[in-house]
Amino acid sequence: MPYISSIKNEVLFQQKEICHHDSLVTHFLQYFYTGSSGVPNFPEFVVVGMVDEVEIIHYDNNTRRAVPKQDWMKKVTENNTQYWNTETKALNNTLQVFRNNIETAKQRFNQTQGIHVFQLMYGYFIIFDLNTETWIAPKEQAVITKHKWDHDADWNTQTKHYLTQDCIEWLQKYVYYGRHSLKRTVLPSVFLLQKSSSSPVFCHATGFHPNRAEMVWRKDGVELHEGVNKGEILPNNDGTFQMSVDLDLSSTKPEDWRRYDCVFQISGVSKDFIIKLDKAVIKTNQKGKMGIRGNKDQKPMFSLQSFGSCICVIYINKQDHNDIWEYDSKY
Repeated sequence: MPYISSIKNEVLFQQKEICHHDSLVTHFLQYFYTGSSGVPNFPEFVVVGMVDEVEIIHYDNNTRRAVPKQDWMKKVTENNTQYWNTETKALNNTLQVFRNNIETAKQRFNQTQGIHVFQLMYGYFIIFDLNTETWIAPKEQAVITKHKWDHDADWNTQTKHYLTQDCIEWLQKYVYYGRHSLKRTVLPSVFLLQKSSSSPVFCHATGFHPNRAEMVWRKDGVELHEGVNKGEILPNNDGTFQMSVDLDLSSTKPEDWRRYDCVFQISGVSKDFIIKLDKAVIKTNQKGKMGIRGNKDQKPMFSLQSFGSCICVIYINKQDHNDIWEYDSKY
């Protein structure tokens, strides 16, 4: 979902590219290209490549080098000695593309100075139709881009080939070389957390892999939906993941707490991780009790990743959620 932004003298432009490979287990290859203007202590241009939400490649304008983030990525490219130099050169060129795009976006949205408020919710800037090899403009500001890109038939054909051929081939290669890491199973640590006695109780699982997991609150063995707030699955710094689901107990009598439990399930593991709602095991700011640890040697590491603002997210997709990033110099 696009971010809502309210910023001063700042513009952030983000593109997201996704392809997926259908097999017994679906794998995703994603690239995030982020260009910014006026954002303090943040690189002007950052590219992150991810397979199944594991970072495999990183580039930013401070280092101006594309580098592998996983040891197995070196095996992927060991027969292509110029791979990283080629990637670096391409991304150095894309840096200038994004600079141009940001300036174009400022003009297109008539937000060039002063306080900028950019909001884009539940929609995409421009969409690529794989069947017709043309562009769809859901937003008025994207019509100019649509007409410009529709006239470049060769590039649109290349775009379709990339999405349906090249992207899949690279994803299959990444999954093969990274299979021992990507397909490993790491059991979670599960805790109950509460800020204060009147706050919701969080069921928190961390240190698990893969990220195909589910967590629910139950009452008398029945899954709850009302009074439950489920968070996203987030990455940890060590390549594992974390997630939380909170439960509002403000109208629940203390004697009824024993009727509640939290259930965590992870792909490839038949066992459910269940922790009963019990004040004695809740970790708070004042005291801490241990929850369920699936791996006693796992040390949870927490990482919250966010962008403060965004003017638009370009998804070029169809029903299969395929995306592509912009190669052109401007909208």
